Amino acid sequence: MNRIDVKFRQLKKNRQKALIIFITAGYPSLDATYKLILEFSRIGVDIIELGVPFSDPIADGPVIQKASQVALNKKVNLIDILNLVRRARKKTDIPICLMTYYNPVFCFGERRFVKMAAASGVDGLLIPDLPPEEAGVLLGLARKSDLDIIFFISPTTTPKRIKSIARVSKGFVYYISLTGITGIRKNLPQDLVSNIRSLKKNISRPICVGFGISTPGQVKQIFRIADGAIIGSAVVKKIKDNLKKRSLIKTVSKFVYRLRHV
Repeated sequence: MNRIDVKFRQLKKNRQKALIIFITAGYPSLDATYKLILEFSRIGVDIIELGVPFSDPIADGPVIQKASQVALNKKVNLIDILNLVRRARKKTDIPICLMTYYNPVFCFGERRFVKMAAASGVDGLLIPDLPPEEAGVLLGLARKSDLDIIFFISPTTTPKRIKSIARVSKGFVYYISLTGITGIRKNLPQDLVSNIRSLKKNISRPICVGFGISTPGQVKQIFRIADGAIIGSAVVKKIKDNLKKRSLIKTVSKFVYRLRHV
């Protein structure tokens, strides 16, 4: 049982929901990412998703695309990110997932990637362009290394496919709240409540909702119906808005803290 599983057991015992925060690794710098990880851990974030910068994303909106490009321009790569996680592990046990597209993993080598990720202290992997049907080798390697591979379900996923995804997904299931790319939205989809209720009939693992969540009110809405809320673009935008300020880490962390405590 890795840190993600332990965390959800603790949350369930305490009747709490997971606050999951996404940030792009290396944006605006690897040192800033390191400081944000530690600060998020301190203020009570439950799980961190580190986005691996990639040149051709299919799910990321403009805010995260821009952050990835900045990190890529600084030559941030998988080795850098794994070393960052290893460094953070000396200070915190907060569950850390990598959100990456499959191409970097393929080029790195699946076996090498899984081995190094586990050794560095990574707990889970999210790969939005890798369907379960094509993830057999990676799934086998991940299970041996106690890495959770978290798969995605969307509003258009068929009932048959939902069941197949539920069988192989570990840690939690990532429910994409809407059709489209990541980004800040004023309102959550009207069918979200009914969709989550339907999923809970077929999925025993925690269901966490991402895409479009950006305010404390929206987080509260998600907490009423799901097991966790995932916030990315809003946090990355807050980083962008404070790039030139010495208070960047403090300001971003205050924003994240208020997502749960307002």
